[in-house]
Amino acid sequence: MTDYVQAVIDMLGHPQADGATPAAWMSLEGELGRSLPADYKAIADAYGARQINHHLYLDRPRTGWRDLGAWMRRTSQLWSQEKAVKEGVESPVDPRVVFGLPEITFGTAEGLIPLAGTDQGHIIFLAPQVHGVPDGVAVLSREGAWAGYALPFAEWLYRYLIGEEMCGWDSAVFYPGPVHMECLSTDPGQQTRIVYGPPRGM
Repeated sequence: MTDYVQAVIDMLGHPQADGATPAAWMSLEGELGRSLPADYKAIADAYGARQINHHLYLDRPRTGWRDLGAWMRRTSQLWSQEKAVKEGVESPVDPRVVFGLPEITFGTAEGLIPLAGTDQGHIIFLAPQVHGVPDGVAVLSREGAWAGYALPFAEWLYRYLIGEEMCGWDSAVFYPGPVHMECLSTDPGQQTRIVYGPPRGM
């Protein structure tokens, strides 16, 4: 059985981030009313405050300007106001059916929790279930279309990085060679910098 956390680390390279403190994660999970998956926290700790693969933004709790908790709150508030999104009006699938929820809520223990986003307008959520499988990945496009993946976050990310369609139909993005990562500024005066993962034969 594949260890997808290790597979992601092998692709992105040795973690160069300090990671969030356990207290920061506990505070965020207390606010959400539920724990976050261990694989997601491990990857966010290792590679948070970066743009990965030119598009995907990943953050950690209490990381200066790029605080994960603050972004989760803003994102949840924004989409909570969009009734059409919650009912899947623009989507070929009804999110309430895919995610097994009587109604879609954002940033709640029983609802969808934002985990990451892309500069292409995709938001990646933790879903309580996807097609009956616990703790899957839900993706919302800029146009309001939903896609569900009955996978843990680490496997979803691995498949995203190797160019599979992991943000809905016709969403595959693949760049050959080492994975490009931009370390983002989190404090005044801090500069962004570019790093690359190891060669991956792709």
